[in-house]
Amino acid sequence: MEIWDLYDENRNLTGETHIRGEELPEGRYHLVVHVWIRNSKGEYLISQRAADRPTFPLYFECVGGSVTAGETSIEGAIRETREEVGIDLDTGRGKIVWSKTRGVIDGRRFNDIMDVWLFEYDGDADLERATTKETSRTMWLDCDGITELYKKGILVDTLEYFFDKVDKVIR
Repeated sequence: MEIWDLYDENRNLTGETHIRGEELPEGRYHLVVHVWIRNSKGEYLISQRAADRPTFPLYFECVGGSVTAGETSIEGAIRETREEVGIDLDTGRGKIVWSKTRGVIDGRRFNDIMDVWLFEYDGDADLERATTKETSRTMWLDCDGITELYKKGILVDTLEYFFDKVDKVIR
């Protein structure tokens, strides 16, 4: 059972917690992280979701997930990266490049506060060290390669911000 801290729309902790899978209370948000990992060649680590994932099976994405109760955003980013792709990131090599509070978008209810992290990392993913089976494979792609995934409709659609909020920010 995964438990989340709840926040108000201004990112203030409410003192309430929430069990994943239950409907979020109105006016409450949980913290999520998206983790973009870039190597010194300017390529990004992209992972393919496992075939048995309940949403977006076999689609491509960056590392990401919900921050659990008691964790900070960076702690959640580090944990999610270890769980999904078997990499232990250095907290000093990461920075938040964008944050957004999301309610209902195109009829989908998110009710989250999304922190988008960028980490510098030269190395390989190690799915043998990953603690979940959420990821079926990984690859390094430059912006053009990520654009191709997006055009083919096989990049998780909520990541369209990458082109304006991640890649352009660092160029």
